[in-house]
Amino acid sequence: MDNLAHTLVGAALGRAIAGHRIRGAGLVGAVAGNAPDWTELLAAPGVGPPRSGLTYLEWHRGITHSLLGAAIEIAALTLLVGLGELWWSRRRGRPAAPWPWLALCMAAAVLSHLYLDWQGSYGLRPFLPWSGRWYYADWVAIVDPVFWLAPLVALLLGERRHWRPALVGLLTLGGVAWLVLSRGGEAVAGWVRLLTLVACGLAVVGWVRHWFGVVGRRRAAGYGLLTLGIYAAANAVASLPGKAHAREAAQRRFGPGAEWAALTVIGQPFHWTPLYASADSVAEPDWAVARHLDDPAVARALRDTPQGRAMAQFARFLTAEVDSSGPGVVVYLRDARYARAARDGWGVVAVRMDRAP
Repeated sequence: MDNLAHTLVGAALGRAIAGHRIRGAGLVGAVAGNAPDWTELLAAPGVGPPRSGLTYLEWHRGITHSLLGAAIEIAALTLLVGLGELWWSRRRGRPAAPWPWLALCMAAAVLSHLYLDWQGSYGLRPFLPWSGRWYYADWVAIVDPVFWLAPLVALLLGERRHWRPALVGLLTLGGVAWLVLSRGGEAVAGWVRLLTLVACGLAVVGWVRHWFGVVGRRRAAGYGLLTLGIYAAANAVASLPGKAHAREAAQRRFGPGAEWAALTVIGQPFHWTPLYASADSVAEPDWAVARHLDDPAVARALRDTPQGRAMAQFARFLTAEVDSSGPGVVVYLRDARYARAARDGWGVVAVRMDRAP
């Protein structure tokens, strides 16, 4: 999911699990909740924005998003933060944070990142480096406002009544509301807009009336996480009919060996788009494109070029187009989840090759 969701969920986990044992548990959880992404930047500096290109396809949701990578991140973060906490505590003459609680906080936050990424249609490769297989839950979209609102409101209700947290909370809440309410047309479901307004109202009233405060901040964070758990479970159950329909439609159109998926829709929770494919075609109910994967130029691009190999391991529904109108040959490789006919942009790689002898 997006990094705002990872930050807020990680902060809520840190506060709920270790808020009574670790100073700044919310901040620790927020940093650890994004660890698979920022360690990815350290491992492959070329992965940074814009999110495209060969390096990004090779590294994103790679080893840093695997179970092995998560274990290393948890151990390293626990050690670094624990040593820093020990040094700071000795200077202040205070007891240091218990190592077991620190490790538990780190583990929950880092693993939450893997879970949030897995539950969507983008996918995850948890068993790298031993297996490059992608896993997709197809439950919740890569951007879902509920994963902003629930932890954010819970965190705000547990803040002290002071102008600084009030200002930060108001700016964050206002930014989230703007992101949701400024989307025009049918980009965001009406009930999501209404939920955003209700959540903003609850956050403001609850903070002013001191429903939870510092004393009840762990309880507030727990309620926010429970809300997210119920919401994710509801999406999982609701996705079953859509997946069954996509599988049946794929087999009806392409036979028992067809590939299929029920892809999540950003801004429209509890809605899925069926996508199915054979060896020759990828289709939705109202469109279809040829894959051209048996073309010799495509086969050479996938086999002999780093761009082709990277795209082959990334794409869930790979299609290709060969342009031989110029002096050379250009093979356009696309992931049909994101691109149908575009020649640049997200989900598209252009491989320039010499003509075959």
